[in-house]
Amino acid sequence: MSKIEIINPATAKTINTYTVMSKAEAFDAIEASHAAFLKWRETSHEDRGDVLRKIATVLRDNADDLATLMTREVGKLKKDGVTETELCAAICEYTADNGPQELADEDRTWGDGHRGLVTYQPIGVIYSIQPWNFPVYQPMRVLAAAIMAGNGCVLKHAEICTGTALRLRELCIEAGLPKDLFQVIIIDHDTSDDVIAHDKIRGVTMTGSDGAGRHIGTKATEALKKTVLELGSNDAYLVLEDADIETAVKYSVMGRLFNNGQTCVSAKRFVVTDKVYDAFADAFVAEMSKMKVGDPMDDATELGPLSSEDQMNTVKGQVEDSVKAGAKVLCGGEVLDRTGAYYAPTVLADVTPGMPAYDDEIFGPVASVIRAKDDEDAMRIANDSRYGLGGGIFCKDEDHALELARKYFDTGMVRINNFGAADPAMPFGGVKNSGYGREHGGFGMREFVNAKAIFMT
Repeated sequence: MSKIEIINPATAKTINTYTVMSKAEAFDAIEASHAAFLKWRETSHEDRGDVLRKIATVLRDNADDLATLMTREVGKLKKDGVTETELCAAICEYTADNGPQELADEDRTWGDGHRGLVTYQPIGVIYSIQPWNFPVYQPMRVLAAAIMAGNGCVLKHAEICTGTALRLRELCIEAGLPKDLFQVIIIDHDTSDDVIAHDKIRGVTMTGSDGAGRHIGTKATEALKKTVLELGSNDAYLVLEDADIETAVKYSVMGRLFNNGQTCVSAKRFVVTDKVYDAFADAFVAEMSKMKVGDPMDDATELGPLSSEDQMNTVKGQVEDSVKAGAKVLCGGEVLDRTGAYYAPTVLADVTPGMPAYDDEIFGPVASVIRAKDDEDAMRIANDSRYGLGGGIFCKDEDHALELARKYFDTGMVRINNFGAADPAMPFGGVKNSGYGREHGGFGMREFVNAKAIFMT
């Protein structure tokens, strides 16, 4: 059997190895989850909520250990791992508090005054395929919704955070979740395709690149399975003519370097109007240049390593290709001379269509600063992307920013004069090549249910 080797990206040392499951073992896990689902679906929303609240407590009790594990596996700043764990606990509590109302039966009237009922019933086992950048949050946001809806869940996590996936399952069981309801399978891509086709898998949700999303979406469609796909993005943050530059720079640095620059909904392209371009660019470069790069276990560190040497080399190649095509390096633009997968905080200017820095998602601490003629041109450039996950607007006139965000920003999420990754109360998801479907805010709980219509006389 093949093995997975986990390498700490901060030290380049191997920290663990895991055995890849056979197809038969993976299928056994699916069958076990389905058997547990048949019992779990009989529980009330309130009882499911009680288990979610216990999971929240156990996550908080183990936040330090979970954060350390995430840091060792993917290089995440430990302090960010603690924050991530708290977000997961909050998701559990939000789902527990709001799930009974979101999933409650609805009375309707049909025909000539007859009584009707719409009931939201679980459908079975949901297959969750998740990436490495948020090792606890990515699976937990799916799991919480699945649990509340009454479904089972089988997780295929990214190889490099296998340990976190297994530990998350242990903690959920410790909190009282039936041990077979949530399964973690360690499999290769070929077996994953077979899992999608398994008759006990009723829905597929995946977070990752748009290329991977196309493949998984195609396989799921062939098997007539519903999907929710949260894919990549190249989020634009607009710095408009009346923007407060200090605020814009503060949140732009935060937005670009959060999670070591490896977040789908990070600020990546900074579209700046000509009127404030020089002031913003100078201040932004100055702040990016002085970020402290170092040990992700150190609370003073502001930027840790990328998740792996392969990821670092991908970022390096994207920057080099952009520079060859005419982009100008204002700071950084290099692999740091130290052990581990460290890449310098980087700002690129003179970025134009056809460059990776303009067209593609750079999953690392690399910012593209793009000059726009005015506010209207900035909005045009922001939407000139195959992606549409998130974005942002810096503008003192909040009504103007709200108008742009509501009517013209072609994304699933927009931030005005702030930055953040996710909130349990607000829907999360995108449009265009960033995928479809929504999580959080009550929306995720209804993605994988049977909205059943019952007609009575």
